[in-house]
Amino acid sequence: MSNSSKTLLLAEPQASYHPHSSRNGLIEVLVDCPGVQGLLTYRVPTELSVQPGDILTVPLNTQVIGAIAIRYVSSPPAGLDPSKIREVEDVITSGFFPAYYWQLLNRVAQYYCTDLITVIRMALPPGLLEKSQRRLRLKTEALPKGAEAFCSLSAQQVLSLLNSQKEGDYSARYLQSQIRGANRGIRELIKRGWIESYLEPPKPIRAKLQKVVTLLVQTFPMELTKSQREALEILRHQGGEIWLSELKKTYNISVSTVNSLQKKGCVVIEERERLRLLQEPETGKDQAKPLTPAQADALKVISNLRGFSQVLLHGVTGSGKTEVYLQAIAPLLAQKKSVLVLVPEIGLTPQLTDRFRARFGDRVYVYHSALSDGERYDTWRQMLTGTSQVVIGTRSAIFAPLPNLGLIVLDEEHDSSFKQISPIPTYHARTVATWRAALENCPLILGSATPSLESWVNVRQDACYLSLPERIHSRPLPPVEIVDMRQELQGGNRSIFSHSLQEALENLLQQQKQGILFVSRRGHSTFVSCRSCGYVMECPHCDVSLSYHYTHEGATELLRCHYCNHTQVHPPTCPECSSPYLKFFGSGTQKVTQELTRQFPELRWIRFDSDTTRQKGAHRELLSQFARGEADVLVGTQMLTKGLDLAQVTLVGVVAADGLLFHSDYRASERAFQTLTQVAGRAGRGEDPGRVIIQTYSPDHPVIQSVRSHNYTQFIDRELPQRESLSYPPYGRLILLRITGMDGVEVQQTAELLADACGDRLGNECEILGPAPASIMRVARRYRWHILLKFPSDGEYMIGDLTELRSLCPQSVSLTIDVDPLSID
Repeated sequence: MSNSSKTLLLAEPQASYHPHSSRNGLIEVLVDCPGVQGLLTYRVPTELSVQPGDILTVPLNTQVIGAIAIRYVSSPPAGLDPSKIREVEDVITSGFFPAYYWQLLNRVAQYYCTDLITVIRMALPPGLLEKSQRRLRLKTEALPKGAEAFCSLSAQQVLSLLNSQKEGDYSARYLQSQIRGANRGIRELIKRGWIESYLEPPKPIRAKLQKVVTLLVQTFPMELTKSQREALEILRHQGGEIWLSELKKTYNISVSTVNSLQKKGCVVIEERERLRLLQEPETGKDQAKPLTPAQADALKVISNLRGFSQVLLHGVTGSGKTEVYLQAIAPLLAQKKSVLVLVPEIGLTPQLTDRFRARFGDRVYVYHSALSDGERYDTWRQMLTGTSQVVIGTRSAIFAPLPNLGLIVLDEEHDSSFKQISPIPTYHARTVATWRAALENCPLILGSATPSLESWVNVRQDACYLSLPERIHSRPLPPVEIVDMRQELQGGNRSIFSHSLQEALENLLQQQKQGILFVSRRGHSTFVSCRSCGYVMECPHCDVSLSYHYTHEGATELLRCHYCNHTQVHPPTCPECSSPYLKFFGSGTQKVTQELTRQFPELRWIRFDSDTTRQKGAHRELLSQFARGEADVLVGTQMLTKGLDLAQVTLVGVVAADGLLFHSDYRASERAFQTLTQVAGRAGRGEDPGRVIIQTYSPDHPVIQSVRSHNYTQFIDRELPQRESLSYPPYGRLILLRITGMDGVEVQQTAELLADACGDRLGNECEILGPAPASIMRVARRYRWHILLKFPSDGEYMIGDLTELRSLCPQSVSLTIDVDPLSID
């Protein structure tokens, strides 16, 4: 790239947004050019009408490339000679994204202290513009006879060249290379409606073309073979069309049979684009269920909402929040509106998707990061069609470009998975959902059995609070039994299972029921230590111990870091003193399953954690196996606590609750209460009563006592005053500065420099805590220091002052500005 081109780069998240062109016609665009960072500034010709969100072609060096119009600016960037600003070539597609979309992305960029270009690339599906190219094709049906006589010379040449190609389709770059002044001719022909301009999909994820077979006749000829007649009957039964691949695979009809039918004029075979959407198994049809009085009251309030409003739907586990969502969504789809439903984990989508598809059929789509690039690209494109639909997804789906949005739902709104930690921007989907609902003037429902304290304080005061205090069919919440593991040890029980939990597991087989065992960590053991010298096996790249992993009898014994994924073979002797006495401490999911096999060989179990769900579709497959009764016990980590609705589960056991209670973080108690309450709620959701057993060495802990009585109010009445006294959220605002680098001394010095700069820039606006080393100082060979900024909840802070901090960091030191962090340890 030339020096003059480099001066065009710009990234200023503070720039204001203008929905219409500025007087001098300067617009910033995101270009389709690998390696180009930031936004480029171009001038809009007077004959072109360009709006933010349009797909453009712009000159860059010696080529013309695709671009997205982002925003108008009132003046060129500092130091840029206005005479060096080049003009936009053309508009390929108008209104590719609605105007509100760029307002939303601008707000995300400003609030989360991130340059706009980074936000845009994060929001769009992979490869939406990369390596794409502008193409032009004839509209033969609109082209009059002798059209060349009505055109300018350049337009005649374009028409002649397109007519010479069989498909009437060429890239704009090729036409420009062959015809002088091609752009003038192209604009003229597009205005006349004789050719059309489009952006060819990126090469790595091109549109997928497949052959489709279409029935042409209603009466079948007599001279048909058995297989030919069978093929035509299948086509008639399928509504006259079917994919050729499906005809072969599902019905065993050969290609030669179909080709013969085409020769007879019975069918036609043609290529057509087939969207790569997530393929889900067929579900049965479902009807709206009778509602409890509380559900009916909640639905009535939600149905009467007009315009933007926030609703906190606080329902105990099993109270039927999903049914309220479904019945609130149905009339919106009838009004040709779309709905966005966000869930915290990919593992939740199969069960929820099945329920929605049983109710709404093929109008339900799934969008999350575990889809292939092609699936994400095609799902995104079908959203732009404007059809009425429901999109279910994780936090990234908040940027899905659904038109005519009628409702946004955040299920399990309290869950920390809605917060992005890495990469930047560190946005929270709940915050962005609030902004989007306001921009699109639609309601936002926040649903949870254990609402976040922010939602409880902010939304409950300023918005609509709806309560579902009882389970459907008046089923009772399961009794919670607290087992003091200190007494178990005193009684001689060295097992990881208390006597009470052992008895309950033995009864599962007799009663032909199922159980869930919750473990706070995956792996086998938390750490490995030498009993002779006390040496602990640690990660060479992080300041943490290595976890022991042992999947099955005869498998390689591994030590793995859960922070950087470093893996090494477990040594036979201590590296420090050569002692063979290495002991495993703590219990992970692998150890629990091993103990289950040893103590209860008749019990069948499935392990459900991030180790066993890495493969695509693994969440659905494991849960389906459990739902079909192919296992008696489901052993897993946090993902077990979210949204599972399995009627046969009568037992929930928490193996070691203490792993949740004692963290150096102001949210530790809130997270522990939410997790334990949610996992307890998985029991007793069917006809049979449930039972919950929580094992702990701290039975008198206030969180444990609140969980025992399913008492959310008791918990918040104790927790909120503590937060308020320390000005922590929801009574204060936090921004965490994370400083990382390979050189520990350099990172520390940079952190001290930034802390001083914060003091100079922010003055008395906030309290500055730090700098201090992170609780785990080194991860993946990078040293980590933190600075915590505490603002009063009603205070304003200058985003510009914070983004300027990045310029103070050496190139080898990285600064992440985490606005509203969920963890500060």
